[in-house]
Amino acid sequence: MTLPDVDDLHDAALAARLGHLIDHKTKPLGALGRLEALALRLGLVLGSERPRLHAPQLVVFAADHGIAVRGVSAYPSDVTWQMVRNFLAGGAAVSVLARQHGIGLTVVDCGVRHEFESAPGLVRHKIAPGTRDCSIGPAMSAAQCARALRAGIGAARALPGNALLLGEMGIGNTSAAALLLARLGGIDVGEVCGAGTGLDAAGIARKTAVLREALAANAGAAAPLDALAALGGFEIAAMAGAVLQAASERRVIVVDGFIAGSAVLVASRLAPHVLQRCVFAHRSGERGHARLLAALGAEPLLDLGLRLGEGSGAALAWPLLESACRILGEMASFESAGVSGRG
Repeated sequence: MTLPDVDDLHDAALAARLGHLIDHKTKPLGALGRLEALALRLGLVLGSERPRLHAPQLVVFAADHGIAVRGVSAYPSDVTWQMVRNFLAGGAAVSVLARQHGIGLTVVDCGVRHEFESAPGLVRHKIAPGTRDCSIGPAMSAAQCARALRAGIGAARALPGNALLLGEMGIGNTSAAALLLARLGGIDVGEVCGAGTGLDAAGIARKTAVLREALAANAGAAAPLDALAALGGFEIAAMAGAVLQAASERRVIVVDGFIAGSAVLVASRLAPHVLQRCVFAHRSGERGHARLLAALGAEPLLDLGLRLGEGSGAALAWPLLESACRILGEMASFESAGVSGRG
């Protein structure tokens, strides 16, 4: 399939102008710490010395996973569709945070094992009622993977605004994320398999054994799209498509936690310049997330011990992006404020 083109954003002249603006605000050099680097990144992504964020969209991609039948989660698969209803009713953590910060919230059903009635904020792109059990063979066919990618591309294209915040829901999806990181990152799966929804030590050991079976059953799936089809989930594939589309449109992409990061990992292996558009919201409490961030060369904004998913970390980090833009656009320079600069 044809994927969106993602160009190199490198612009030395704009970077120099942004750096000059930041350094000549009424503050000591570097005094705003990593907010300054964030302001620089936002200016480069949006191509402006006065970047403005408008109509931010948080999209929760939802799907079920066949591997959940192997007991890799502390919760049953029915929680996926029940939480989708909770999102739509406005009762989930991400619903509250999106409402607080004025972020649009959309839920995309990519493959939930349930049929939903039409509801505001729900978009249907169901590929199938969950993937197959990847511990015995590929989670999805190449055609299904392509459909999921196209679903994400279409979902992103249909939304307004210049910022996409990534969220997800799917019992079993920390397993899929760990498998993708292990395969694409060349890391032993035992080093990145974590508690997910709350497994104890024995549960993590069982989960790790199942994931080793999945890697063995799909030993030949090494290329990014092959690995995605064999080991991923419909929601992860759709997220990867949305990332590619948003990046091609020069939107800011706010990456939540481990599962969203695995989608970005796949997308970045297909189009490396995707990472220029990404802001990584937080480092989660999920075991593999630090290794994933390292593989992506990413430094997250927050470290709050979160492991909820849903896009909750992305929503929590959102005010920092707004602040970075305001610093660039509204903070006075030494010259304009009549303040003596450095000697």
